[in-house]
Amino acid sequence: MSTGGGAAGGRRAWLVLAAAALLALAATAYVLRAAGRGGAATARPAAIRLDDRGRLLFRNAGSNGVLASVPLAHPGGSRVLSGLNCVRLYASAGTGVCLTVRRAAVPKIFAVILDRGLHEVRRVQLPGAPSRARVSPSGRMVSWTVFVSGDSYTSPDLSTRTGILDMRTGRVIESLEDFTLLKDGRPYRSPDVNYWGVTFAADDDHFYATVRTKGRTYLVEGDVTARTMRTLRENVECPSLSPDGTRLVFKKATGDPSRPWRLHVLELRTMGEIALAETRSVDDQAAWLDDHTVLYGRLDGGATNVWTVPADGTGAPRLLLRNAFSPAVVR
Repeated sequence: MSTGGGAAGGRRAWLVLAAAALLALAATAYVLRAAGRGGAATARPAAIRLDDRGRLLFRNAGSNGVLASVPLAHPGGSRVLSGLNCVRLYASAGTGVCLTVRRAAVPKIFAVILDRGLHEVRRVQLPGAPSRARVSPSGRMVSWTVFVSGDSYTSPDLSTRTGILDMRTGRVIESLEDFTLLKDGRPYRSPDVNYWGVTFAADDDHFYATVRTKGRTYLVEGDVTARTMRTLRENVECPSLSPDGTRLVFKKATGDPSRPWRLHVLELRTMGEIALAETRSVDDQAAWLDDHTVLYGRLDGGATNVWTVPADGTGAPRLLLRNAFSPAVVR
């Protein structure tokens, strides 16, 4: 839902718009640009499979945003490129989701669902600019977040829409706003509620996400079957569940406009958190390289790059891929 105001429009330069869309900024302006850059996702022959374990999938920023792949053991090696143009992507257990824009007088945005061979099996039209995407560990559940208005997660005009697709039943939940939210244990309703950044548990029923209301953000735990969510704690955005299901990596608002967010890890059993060694601001839904390392996209000057950092607060950030974004590990 919207808190008022409009999208940023075409106020930013070309380069800033392209990078900002990757980092969930300048949403409406990005849609207009993206539509002119590559059209809808159309697969071409490529040696990429979503069940090829030990590889890293990502958006290749150096080739108009096509889905690409490299071996985890040699991330600096030759990249295999597909013909799928994705603003955001994710994959797990042979199921992929590519948030893409179809070129037209009025651009259209879709979540394109892919099988293990990158063939399209489902297409869901979306109401706004691509922001986040996730697939459950089993490949059954798919989620996406789009901006309907507002130009960033710090905008007072923020309005997002987050949906879920159940690949087994074919059912689409168009908006998490249709679920019942329990805040501090009580049913809560407000016209300014917005959700984003779903991450699924291994049972395909429970998930975590972010809700924002009255200028504050909260971590919520959701139940698809019960169509409910409950708040767990404040100041948690874009959570991502670790492969072992015990921790969440998330971005935490710092209150510093020059560095709005810092990555943290939350231990779900104790609710204790650790600040990670990446002290620069990260506006991304981070992913997990393994149970000990997180990876994330960052806008570095005029480029988007993928970095890693230890999940225990030690060490230092390490550049993994240049000209890349939206990483996903094929497990």
